Amino acid sequence: MIAKLKGLLDETGADWAVIDVAGVGYLVHCSARTLSALGDVGGACTVYTDLQVSENDMRLLGFADAAERDWFRLLTQVQGVGSKVALAILSALSIAEVQAACANGDAAMVARANGVGPKLAGRIVNELKDKAGGMPGGGVAAGMVNIAAGSASADAVSALQNLGFKPVVASAAVARAQAALGEDADLNALIREGLKHAAK
Repeated sequence: MIAKLKGLLDETGADWAVIDVAGVGYLVHCSARTLSALGDVGGACTVYTDLQVSENDMRLLGFADAAERDWFRLLTQVQGVGSKVALAILSALSIAEVQAACANGDAAMVARANGVGPKLAGRIVNELKDKAGGMPGGGVAAGMVNIAAGSASADAVSALQNLGFKPVVASAAVARAQAALGEDADLNALIREGLKHAAK
């Protein structure tokens, strides 16, 4: 099984990229977040992969980090969630947001993804609620921290990512910061406290 590709970004499309590894081009299907994380065409990149084989298709899925791949695999275990729907969810939400939505039973957040109706979103959060806490992405107390889109914590995660921290590190740092500062902490305080944890 192909677990990781390290090479040059050769070409990209709406939901795919071609990674050139020693002259061999691998077509990988990716979420929008992974595509944006790969950088510019011609640059070096690394993608974590999952190979899916069916009767009439063989498809390589690519992810910016192992945590996103782990969530993809978990999502596709839910009945009715194929690779296309799982990638749509991971395009619409960060892994911290997926984790928080599952832990808090927030089907409406998951339903923001293209192709995910309320019924399927409800099934996803119900089936993954008990597994969310043990998954990577939110770090300490992720399931108990409000990392909802538009919240100060979500903005703080975005700010840390803009400073160069990986999504997993940024999410974990903000989760710890909010656990330390409380639910009412403002954005600047979360960023300052989050930086302390992210730099460790």
